[in-house]
Amino acid sequence: MSRSYVLLARLAGPLQAWGLVSRFDRRDTHLRPTKSGFLGLLAAAAGYSRDESLHPLDELRFAVRADRPGIPVRDYHTVGGGRYPLRPRDLITDHRRAQQASTALEAATGPVFGATTARALTGWYGAPKGIAPDPDGGPLLARRVGRDPMITSRSYLADAKFVAAVEHPDRNLLEELATALEQPRRLLWLGRKNCPPTGEISGGVHPGSLEEVLARTRLLPKSAVDRPWTWIEVPAGTAGASPVTDHPISFHTVHRSYAPRWEQRVRIEPGESIGWDHLL
Repeated sequence: MSRSYVLLARLAGPLQAWGLVSRFDRRDTHLRPTKSGFLGLLAAAAGYSRDESLHPLDELRFAVRADRPGIPVRDYHTVGGGRYPLRPRDLITDHRRAQQASTALEAATGPVFGATTARALTGWYGAPKGIAPDPDGGPLLARRVGRDPMITSRSYLADAKFVAAVEHPDRNLLEELATALEQPRRLLWLGRKNCPPTGEISGGVHPGSLEEVLARTRLLPKSAVDRPWTWIEVPAGTAGASPVTDHPISFHTVHRSYAPRWEQRVRIEPGESIGWDHLL
């Protein structure tokens, strides 16, 4: 049986968001980092593009330990409403707006384009939405030009700290990923682009299985529990395991896809062999 190695990572920041079924107007978050979210972070650190194969990252076995589960919070957003200066783009994408504004623009005396305050423009401006080519003529048109804002709800985990871990027999691969986490080729975030990580991420590479290494790893500073819950990826059909569909097949912008995997929830009493002294 080949020897395994584990890469540890510290996932901490003011906000985290690990969505499962998020859509534009409603962005949820899981109560812990997902495998797709963490592999996405590794892929970004290593410089993968979205249309690139995830091999060998798709071979990694995953686990996450909730040292500080955090507090669920919800943020209220409105998008696309309000009054803004008129822009050339708004006339290009909506011919009706251009016709309505033409007279006012010709008579305008403002120092820059869009400075007019003519009544002809009152109530017309709203962030153009649904921009697409006109099927009849080809020019870009906005299907919706109303000023009504879109209301969105976005959920986060506040003040959370997790230990994520991935297992693989190739130590060189994990060492390269550990280096990439501290010298990333792309920006890193904790599930969503407005959730940057704080401090150092990599906890180094250690010999052993996920279960063995996490049991030897000290709790993160300011942890909230003594025996944190841990979710460990296991073979399909393992007693007490449950399925979750977050194993990434592709991060392609249009053809993003995921496959199911199995995980087991257990409590782990952390040891002291592997510490976080460099994070204090």
